[in-house]
Amino acid sequence: MNFSKRRGRVLLLLIFAVVASGSAFAQDCVDQAAAGQSSQNPPAVIEPAKPEQGPVVPEQQPPGGKRVFGVLPNYRTASSCLEGTSVEPKTKIKIALKDSFDYPLLLLSGAYAGLDQLTDANPTFGQGMKGCAHRLATNYADQAIGNMLTEGFLPVAFHQDPRYFQRGQGRSAWYRAGYALSRVIITDSDAGKHQFNYSEWIGNASAAAISNLYEPDNRSASASAYKLLEYVGTDAVSQVLKEFWPDIKRKLFHRGNPDTGCLH
Repeated sequence: MNFSKRRGRVLLLLIFAVVASGSAFAQDCVDQAAAGQSSQNPPAVIEPAKPEQGPVVPEQQPPGGKRVFGVLPNYRTASSCLEGTSVEPKTKIKIALKDSFDYPLLLLSGAYAGLDQLTDANPTFGQGMKGCAHRLATNYADQAIGNMLTEGFLPVAFHQDPRYFQRGQGRSAWYRAGYALSRVIITDSDAGKHQFNYSEWIGNASAAAISNLYEPDNRSASASAYKLLEYVGTDAVSQVLKEFWPDIKRKLFHRGNPDTGCLH
């Protein structure tokens, strides 16, 4: 099979993401239990059940700014202080549109197109400028369609929050990296409850299936499965970058204020 070399590597990434999701979720549960048993806290009281949707908040500036390293769109990143809130359906669509049509996405698509050109992925596209342009267009379509589904339309349909809640300082680097990777497995509902990230997996699976319409080579179930893992793996890695970007920006570029985020 003529798969791009990068696609096999995402298997290890996804395995680590599954393990990290359990670790991060378990750590959250332990911390919450310890906080509830602390003698310094007031006696526990019975709280009313959460509504189906948390308090709606307006769109806010993402931690670290709009782009990571000036290239990676950062519009769906939010402070951990906002976890438990929700955004309106139109805001979800707006986030997806910004991530899908921000010009740096062309650079990411160009990097993938160049790799596909070197490995001769989709050989019917040919080589030369025509083949490169064809690969650039299809890679951009893959990214845009995936973003619109996973960050916009499906979060609206499944009542899930498309935002990535950056943990910030106060945790170990390993915990933060594991948490970032785990968010492709676990996400928050509009009511603030943890649940499986249906939007991520169904959205990317749909994008992989749609790509078969304009990518004639390797229209098989195994090729679509590799595409799905590639898309999810890309999202997992991008979330790690988003988690640490405010720290990098502050230390290397001396921009941004020290983190005062909330711990969960």
